[in-house]
Parts: sequence; structure tokens; C-alpha cells
Amino acid sequence: MTDHDHDQQPNSHMCFVCGLKNVNGLRVKFFNDGAKACRAEVTIDERFQGFPGIAHGGIVASLLDEILGRAGLSGNPDRLMYTAKLEVKYRQQVPLNQPLTLKGRIDKDRGRIVTASGELYDADGKALAEAVGTLMELPAEVLANIDRDKVGWQVMHDHDHDGA
Repeated sequence: MTDHDHDQQPNSHMCFVCGLKNVNGLRVKFFNDGAKACRAEVTIDERFQGFPGIAHGGIVASLLDEILGRAGLSGNPDRLMYTAKLEVKYRQQVPLNQPLTLKGRIDKDRGRIVTASGELYDADGKALAEAVGTLMELPAEVLANIDRDKVGWQVMHDHDHDGA
């Protein structure tokens, strides 16, 4: 057990960003960073290359999209949201095979509608990309129909997905 296990957010099996059994995905684990914020560490490998040595912009957008949605989970692990609007600003090229940090936060919470922002940083703390977005809560009837066991929506530790 690590120091961050108490604030680790759930993963799923097959989500492109957080799915720990998705062999084609990023397999990122997210952690609460207070009641309205979250963080994650990621290293992007060659499978997600755009130009040689540089991450594809769509992968960067996917990571930022996920960190915005995850900010809402930090205060309530059952608060699943989808993106209604996403604006990404690419500040620098995002390198492959280097440790990166994602940070996201809720800026305005109006109940079902949330405005959030987030950034992707290099190991030196330089912002490489940032995003702002509008998110919507999944309706209660949709949440009620999600089979959490089938999608694997749970906090998964390294040993939980060995052999995936």
C-alpha cells in the first residue's frame, strides 16, 4: 500500500485513459487532491506518438479531458461526468518517455453543470498544455444502470490487474 492509496480514485477495465485492462490504452491512475481537485502521473510511450519523440495532440487532449472529469470525482466518487465542451491550448511539445504530471480542478460548480480546468506539466513543472471545459453530471437513471462490477469501476491496486 502506498501513501496515496487512501485518495486513489476508481479505475475501470476498458476506458482508454484509465482502463487498467485496456492493452491499447494509457492505464492512468488518478488521485484526489482535495475536495475539488485531482492529479495523476503519466509517461506517454511511442504507441501514442505524433511526430517522432512527441506525443500526439489527440492523446494530450484525452488526458486533459479525463483530468477535468476526474476533478468532480474528488469530492464524490459517484459523481460521474461527461464533457460538453473542451478547449485545449498546446503550450509546448509534449515529450514521450518522460514523467509528466496532470492536475485538474473544479472552477465553478452549478450542480449538474461544472466548469473545470487542468494542465499537463513536465518534470520541471513547466506547463505543456492546458484545458478548460464544461462538464455535465450523468443523469441518475443512467448511473443506476451502470454495472460497476462488469465495467470494473473500483480502486485497483497494481496486483489487481496483473496479467491484464
